[in-house]
Amino acid sequence: MSRTRQDAPPSPAALAERAAAASGADECVVTVEVRGGAHLRWANNAVTASGHVHDHRVTVVSAVARRDGIAVGSVTGQADPGGEVDGLVEAADAAARSAPADPDATGPVGDRASPDWADPPAEAPAALLAPVAASLRSAVDRANAEGRLLYGYAERGFRTSYVASSTGLRLRHVQREGLLDLTVRGSNGAGQVWAGNGWTGSQADDDVAALHERLRDRLHPELPRAELPEGRYEVLLSPSCVADLMLHLYRAAGAGDAADGASPFADPGVGTRLTPMPLSLESGPGLPGLECAPFLLPGAADEFAAGLAAPEDAGLPLSPTEWISGGTLAALVQTRRTAARTGLPLTPWIGNLRLSGPPGGRTLPEMVAATDRAVLIDCVWYVRTVDAATLLLTGLTRDGVHLVEHGEITAALPDLRFTESPVHLLRRVTEVGRTGPALPREWGDGFTRTAMPPLRVEGFPLFPSERATT
Repeated sequence: MSRTRQDAPPSPAALAERAAAASGADECVVTVEVRGGAHLRWANNAVTASGHVHDHRVTVVSAVARRDGIAVGSVTGQADPGGEVDGLVEAADAAARSAPADPDATGPVGDRASPDWADPPAEAPAALLAPVAASLRSAVDRANAEGRLLYGYAERGFRTSYVASSTGLRLRHVQREGLLDLTVRGSNGAGQVWAGNGWTGSQADDDVAALHERLRDRLHPELPRAELPEGRYEVLLSPSCVADLMLHLYRAAGAGDAADGASPFADPGVGTRLTPMPLSLESGPGLPGLECAPFLLPGAADEFAAGLAAPEDAGLPLSPTEWISGGTLAALVQTRRTAARTGLPLTPWIGNLRLSGPPGGRTLPEMVAATDRAVLIDCVWYVRTVDAATLLLTGLTRDGVHLVEHGEITAALPDLRFTESPVHLLRRVTEVGRTGPALPREWGDGFTRTAMPPLRVEGFPLFPSERATT
């Protein structure tokens, strides 16, 4: 696959085909991802950085058939479109030959093709961020007049993926990727608050001024600060908080871990009632505003959670899936290997997530107005697993914790620590708000396609953040 200096570099589609054909393994699947995007960063009411990124990533998966099963090897690396990928192919072939055979392993997905297979990657011009920049100027003007400081980050771009295999796969997909987050610091040391959104394609996603307006009532200089004793409280969780917690739940929903007894869904598993509320947690390639690839791209799954997608399943067709249906666990994330092992339907990982409740849910401001006393939490941070078997998490609130009394925000609270399992939390949900696009604060750089409602939860454990817990 060498080329002379004067040769034009191969297209990503041609590169994927050539790499798949070069493998000496029994079967091979190659994914070439081309990413392009623009980004903008600001601090202290001034732009501090802007630029454009462009990179390529190649994943080669080789499979070798043996008497006792199939051995699989996978290697990922950065590669210029005209660069050599021989080393990646050879490394994947060698990894497959040295790997132990797995009786449940399968080869690449069968023959399918996209009509736009040979099209070039989608371009991401810097002008994608022009609406954000224009809105930022408006927001900064107002912030300067009111003595506030704005900090934030925005990015817009596309990831074009090409999947080619020795079995005839020729698939292409363009994924829109982007986010906008904003932190506002109040004057006179009045704290700071945060809000953000993903890029759904709506004009509202570009509106920094609207995010600023949404946060202004949390930063009144006269808003008193209060302390909160350790205890269990009724809380109002913003859609961002809910997104982070539900992504931890989704990340723990692998069928392999459940079959091994290493997850909260091990026993009794699918069919278990998780919450008395009629909640539905779902994924699907065509969810409005959250559209993702209609076939499996394990490289995208790797950014979110290892183990949810097998590399040899690249190209597997995806369809709408309910993980929780009407409050009951309806499915776990299956690879072809785990589906064969468990005997359950094949329900692969999908790159978006939506939680919803009954129609007519209220917005978060409406829920605040209907609250006698509760703690309002805007976002969570540094969330880590304490016990995988129960999905017990510990984490911190960040940039916006407030006391709500008699329908109004009455005090700002310091950041607090919590310990909670999203599985147990679902049992104590007493109100489900209106579902809308949400940007998880912690997972936002790797998983932006979520839609969540605000939740009212009783008995949420909170304590001063300086206290350690196990």
